[in-house]
Amino acid sequence: MKEKIRPIYYELQGYLSQAPKEKNVIFENSVWEHYNTKIDELSSISGEDYSSYKVNPIKWGDGLAVEILNYRTKLGGLIARLHGKFFPDESPPFSGMPSTIITQTQQQTQSFQIQMLLEIQSKIDEKTSQFNEGSKERRFLDKIKNSLSSVKDTSQLITLILKVGKEIGLTLGQILDIFK
Repeated sequence: MKEKIRPIYYELQGYLSQAPKEKNVIFENSVWEHYNTKIDELSSISGEDYSSYKVNPIKWGDGLAVEILNYRTKLGGLIARLHGKFFPDESPPFSGMPSTIITQTQQQTQSFQIQMLLEIQSKIDEKTSQFNEGSKERRFLDKIKNSLSSVKDTSQLITLILKVGKEIGLTLGQILDIFK
């Protein structure tokens, strides 16, 4: 059954990708009639009732129309349901799926954190040569640099800087001067 549903699943994704976003309504009755026919076909193949995903035209002026938001919502919901029921091991069909958003956010956060740590390390390398070996400032920079690998986020970095500064006996003003 899964292999009979797959072509419809892909076809529905195609409909969603081509569905207008700008207009309020669709006037072409062939759009919703063809979509509703696919719902009937899906229900017949699967033995389940998917009629709640059908779209019903409304009176619009002298004719009929389907509200785009309603069409896109039902179509997207149906695709997500089919994905969850028949194709959960496959990657989500479109970027609006929660797992895609979470993964993308995690990747962006990790990229930002790595970039931030590289910039801090570069700044420490630049500043280290400005201070004499054994000075409070140099010990502070060396200790921060050696501890960067354990930093997972911005708050840990700030905590590390303040903690090491306090251990070495630097004031906040002195720490700020080091990084100027």
